[in-house]
Amino acid sequence: MENIRMQLTQEERDILEGKSGPVYQKVLQSVVLYGEAFNATRLVPITGAPHLAMSFGASMLKSYYGLQAALINEGMETLRPFTVNPRTYDPRTTPSSFFENLLFRFIFGEQKHLEEQLERLGLVDSRSFSCTSYLPEVGNTPSFGDILAWSESSAVVFVNSVIGARTNRNSTGIDVLMNIINRAPLFGLLEDDGRQADWLVEIKTDSLPDPHLLGSAVGMKVVEDVPYLGGLDGLLSGRSDTFIRDYLKDFGASTASNGAVGLFHIEHVTPEAKQHGDSLLRPDSRIYIITDEELSRIREEYRILWKDPGAKPKRCFIGCPHLSLEQVTGWASRILEKLDSQGKTRVSMPVVMTAAPEIMRLFREKGDLAANIEKAGVYLSSICPVAFMSNPISSAKPSITNSNKIRTYTTAKFHPDDEILSMICQ
Repeated sequence: MENIRMQLTQEERDILEGKSGPVYQKVLQSVVLYGEAFNATRLVPITGAPHLAMSFGASMLKSYYGLQAALINEGMETLRPFTVNPRTYDPRTTPSSFFENLLFRFIFGEQKHLEEQLERLGLVDSRSFSCTSYLPEVGNTPSFGDILAWSESSAVVFVNSVIGARTNRNSTGIDVLMNIINRAPLFGLLEDDGRQADWLVEIKTDSLPDPHLLGSAVGMKVVEDVPYLGGLDGLLSGRSDTFIRDYLKDFGASTASNGAVGLFHIEHVTPEAKQHGDSLLRPDSRIYIITDEELSRIREEYRILWKDPGAKPKRCFIGCPHLSLEQVTGWASRILEKLDSQGKTRVSMPVVMTAAPEIMRLFREKGDLAANIEKAGVYLSSICPVAFMSNPISSAKPSITNSNKIRTYTTAKFHPDDEILSMICQ
């Protein structure tokens, strides 16, 4: 490569000159070109395990499979074992029609092939298919300050914000290459300046807002900028660490899907805000005030994409991003209690709760609770609801969800938790 602006080490220059072979040379060339497109100054070592977004074996992605085949044929794999996003569908754990399953098999006809490639490239194992790989039960939990090359938007914003690791929201494909070469271009959220806040978001609601709705408001306002939230710490006061973790998980996913947020700071809560306080705010940062009225306005502007807006919902999805073990347990308990108070034994529509495979395994060990919730008509699954809904047959079914990420990417209609609970137990 000529005219490289990036500062490279002698080892990196040797690789670019082909001294480690032509495939390794192309890997580093791709990473360097990617970095130079964002004016990266140099490459930095990756210090944490990968999490990849590509888990959907779509039949049309021939060039992607060709890329991975070339890497595998040269015996290459990621330096550290990786986790990956959820599978698309599973007829054993998700209510789906004959025609839906037929369409899934057609669209995702390369699923087995993709998974075989992922295993050879360094996939941990079949328990690793989850968008919440950072949860302790899944085990891919980075440390504060780790340099990563991740690509799943909801995972990127969580590890950047709640853990204090550093990763850009990378593209599918380049994430594999960076984790093979074990280098990431230094730009964006890897740099101190890129982690400064462009917005001061003041939360002035009467009570703790729904995390998905709050995340939607923030994401649509700041788009790809970094927000610094004030006032939320008081509303979270007294809550358990796991509650706060799960709240921020769901909040962050909505900021990333309803906007393109890769990092947020929360005063007195997230690690960098604890360290640096409002010095994280840029001098020219803008202000956005969120009240109960503002959240109501945001929700009222959501479009209903059902063919018949007044139709009766036929399916409900809970868990996008995937639920934690505490959330699965909490939802199961609340649903059973609500049904019992209504004198009912089953939910009024198929309900799909999604979580990582290992979390679902641990939940089933709870015995009666897991058995009773399944008996009540709730499906325990580890699929990706967004991918499941992204076809003409599934999207035509009126569906409801508590996830603003699902609402954004599919035809599902959003309702906060309390409304979802009432609707599925009526």
